[in-house]
Amino acid sequence: MTAMNQLENNIFPIPSNEAERLDALEEYQILDSLPEQSFDDLTAIAAQICGTPIALISLVDKERQWFKSRQGIDATETPRGHSFCTHAIMDPEEVLVVPNALEDPRFLVSPLVKAAPHIRFYAGAPLVNPDGYALGTLCVIDDQPRNLSDAQKTALEALSRQVVSQLELFKQTNQLQHQVEVSQQKQEVLEDTLEQLKQTQTSLIHAEKMSTLGHLVRGIAHEVNNPVNFIFGNLKSLEDYATDLFELLDQYQNDVKVESPELAELKEEIDLEYLRQDFPNLFDSMLNGAERIRNIVKSLRLFSRLGEEGNKNINLNENLDATLDLLKAQLDEQGSAIELVRDYDENLPSVICNIGSINHVVMLMLHNAIDALAQGVGAEHESPHQATISVSTKQCDGEYIYICISDNAAGISEALQEKIFEPFFSTKPIGEGTGLGLAICQQVVAQHNGKLLCKSEIDVGTTFEIILPTNTTSF
Repeated sequence: MTAMNQLENNIFPIPSNEAERLDALEEYQILDSLPEQSFDDLTAIAAQICGTPIALISLVDKERQWFKSRQGIDATETPRGHSFCTHAIMDPEEVLVVPNALEDPRFLVSPLVKAAPHIRFYAGAPLVNPDGYALGTLCVIDDQPRNLSDAQKTALEALSRQVVSQLELFKQTNQLQHQVEVSQQKQEVLEDTLEQLKQTQTSLIHAEKMSTLGHLVRGIAHEVNNPVNFIFGNLKSLEDYATDLFELLDQYQNDVKVESPELAELKEEIDLEYLRQDFPNLFDSMLNGAERIRNIVKSLRLFSRLGEEGNKNINLNENLDATLDLLKAQLDEQGSAIELVRDYDENLPSVICNIGSINHVVMLMLHNAIDALAQGVGAEHESPHQATISVSTKQCDGEYIYICISDNAAGISEALQEKIFEPFFSTKPIGEGTGLGLAICQQVVAQHNGKLLCKSEIDVGTTFEIILPTNTTSF
């Protein structure tokens, strides 16, 4: 086969270790990379020492030669079959020198000889890596026939070794960068895993709290409800008995005109008239107290939805009232210091939710508001305004339901607002609180496809918004 046919069919000599050589070249991940000054400096020095207009760092790929650095030409690659360098890598130990390509049958018909850059002179020092594979060459080219002096040839070989050093540095840098990326990915996976663990932990704690609360309320409801029902069942009879007794006494007084000294003394001692007047008040207070206990039991049942599992269609206004009733005692402890304002949307549509969990969120929001306001009561720089907690509901475009719990306490700084929903973050002293309350609340609301937002301004107050989708809406 003639040289022309070889070129037309892109046929070229192949080293015996070609597969391993190409694998070694691939390990450097350098093909088609951007130009770099460290390589360009070496080609500039090679051109200067050898006195040629062209110098290249050529890497011989499977079907092409690609130039990592080039001086004197614009092309970035040529077909391997046209390449002088593919012949140079056949003997890694020697510099291939072609004094005049027109006199060498291997290159006589090469497009690089017949046309631009009109190669006449070529000298290529193989780039041999530490494993002995010739990856390409550092070559110098001229459009005039010539040769290299021994000093120039030695310098070109020395520069080729520097190119290999730069290739090794390039590979090591890439490997290091890859290790950094892998480490970063592992760090991200670790952080995601840690976040998942925190969320799982908060979920487990919340589930345990709700389970414990359910058992506690069930016990309270059972232990208290039966005696209260017994009291209610007997209060009417007690009133009837007392009425009968007072009627009997009245009749007795009418029938007996003369009282014995002993009877008169007993009437005075027990103050019968006062007893007759005070008994209705005493009975009413007993009735009110029993009614209060029964309402508390009802609120506890409503708060935790004993015996119910999963999501139910719920009237939130009714449940908010039940939760607020449970906090009445805590508010009463503040006397008139904290005013509670309720502002419900009477046309609020029902929402499908786990009301026990939502009530738990509302309860914690209210506790936080009470604590925040209580800290300001009696403080040195107490606010002149009435301490107020506002609980409101509203609907937005028929798609979302808002539960807003506001206070006019000292407010929360922007820096703290960014952290308050983080698990285990707390501004309370060590030993007070777990730092999980708001994290659990946010997770509960998120499980309902909702959002929990905090809006606060220093010296103005704080509003927590619980936004829940209606029955047909999701975020």
